[in-house]
Amino acid sequence: MQIVRPYQAGDRDACLALFDGNTPRFFDPSERADFAAWLDTSTHPYLVILRDGRIVACGGHAIEAGGSVASLCWGMVAQDAHGQGLGRALTQARLDAIRAVPGIASVRMNTSQHTQGFYAGYGFVTVNVTPDGFGPGIDQWDMVLQLPV
Repeated sequence: MQIVRPYQAGDRDACLALFDGNTPRFFDPSERADFAAWLDTSTHPYLVILRDGRIVACGGHAIEAGGSVASLCWGMVAQDAHGQGLGRALTQARLDAIRAVPGIASVRMNTSQHTQGFYAGYGFVTVNVTPDGFGPGIDQWDMVLQLPV
C-alpha cells in the first residue's frame, strides 16, 4: 500500500537517507547541507510517499514571490525503488497541488541530465544547461512548464 502525506519533522532522517542513496549520481555530496537546512526551515509544502511504512520518495514545491510562478523542490525516490512509478506519483501530486493555486502560470525546476527526460515527458522545456552546475559530472538543467491560464 502506498500513502502520500505531508512531511513531518520525524521524517527528516528518512529523507536524508533518500538523498544519501542518490548520491553521487543524482546529487553532489556538497548539496546535503542545503537539503538538511531546507528540511529544517522551509515552510513550503513538502510530501513524502510511504510504501509498507517506509518513506520511499519525497519532494515539494514553492510559490515564488509575486504568486504566478511555482518551483519544484528537492524531489527524490529511494534508489532501490527507481522505475516503480514513485517519481510519477510524486511529480503528479506536486503538479496537482500547484495547479490548485489560482494564478500560477508556470512551474520552474532544475534537475540533472539524468532526469531531464523524465520531466520533459510532463511538458517541461529546457531553458538553460550548466555543465557541472550541481557538481562534477552533474549538469544543471533549468526547465519550465507553462500552465494553461
